[in-house]
Amino acid sequence: MPCEDYLHDKVEAREVSQTELVTVQVTSHELQRFASSSILELEPRRYPALAVNEYVLLSAGEKNTMPARFSATGSFIKLHVPESLKILQGRTIKPMNLGQACLLDALMNPEISLVTCFGQAGTGKTLLACAAGLSQVMGNTYSGITVSRPIVAMGQGIGFLPGSLHEKMRPWLQPVYDALDLLTRPAANPSFSKKKTSRHGNPNPPTQGMTPGSAAAPYDPLVQSGVIEIEALCYIRGRSIPDRFFILDEAQQLTPLEAKTVVTRMSRGSKLVLIGDPAQIDNPYVDSRSNGLVYTRQRMRGQSFAAHVPLGKGERSPLAEAGARLL
Repeated sequence: MPCEDYLHDKVEAREVSQTELVTVQVTSHELQRFASSSILELEPRRYPALAVNEYVLLSAGEKNTMPARFSATGSFIKLHVPESLKILQGRTIKPMNLGQACLLDALMNPEISLVTCFGQAGTGKTLLACAAGLSQVMGNTYSGITVSRPIVAMGQGIGFLPGSLHEKMRPWLQPVYDALDLLTRPAANPSFSKKKTSRHGNPNPPTQGMTPGSAAAPYDPLVQSGVIEIEALCYIRGRSIPDRFFILDEAQQLTPLEAKTVVTRMSRGSKLVLIGDPAQIDNPYVDSRSNGLVYTRQRMRGQSFAAHVPLGKGERSPLAEAGARLL
């Protein structure tokens, strides 16, 4: 029996695969004026159709370029990206490529309340989202961070998880905890002291009563005080979430209806960040062109409060970058 795929709610394939910024050609004088005044107005015929808050690359030659954001007034705005972000005593985080700079600009912009981001594994989506959220929470822009993730297993599951809601969600949110640990834990001292040897010849014998992983994480006080909140999506219906920086990781696992439920929970003063990789989907009911992440981006395209950033370059390691590209 011949059959056809259902295409009504699917976005165009190019919308998912496009990771490069649109290039707008300008003169050297215009680019210099943009660098000094942070704003540039061009005639609409000189650039292709752009959505509000779309990020572009102004180019006056191969080595003379600057990123910009297309505003609702029809002008190009210079990015406002901090040189670095430092949370408590943790490591300093800086954007490592053009895409990360655009994502950080959207995350730090108070006028943008919805940020969607596509990116393959290792592009820094989760780390930058957590860094920007914690930085603004420390600056009293938001009352705290709420993090969540769809519960969709890769391959065969291992059964039900014991413990409280926080303990059940921890394996699913481990990438977020890894990012929080990197952001809040002080960097290790590069100087190595001489190892002490016990009388039995074993260097650094374990302390009695200590078990691996028993030390408290530096972000634990933030979790216990409610600054960092863990939210299960199955209980989010009916909630109203004000003044929170909401990070939804692996959003490509959502159905469009689930994505709508999350978006409609956001109250005034909150910011929603949907991040994921449309190429990594384990939910059998959606694909790379019909999932809640790409659906939300497509439906919210052009809204003055929404921005989208594609990430194409991996920064985790050369191995992870080659694996995401070749495997």
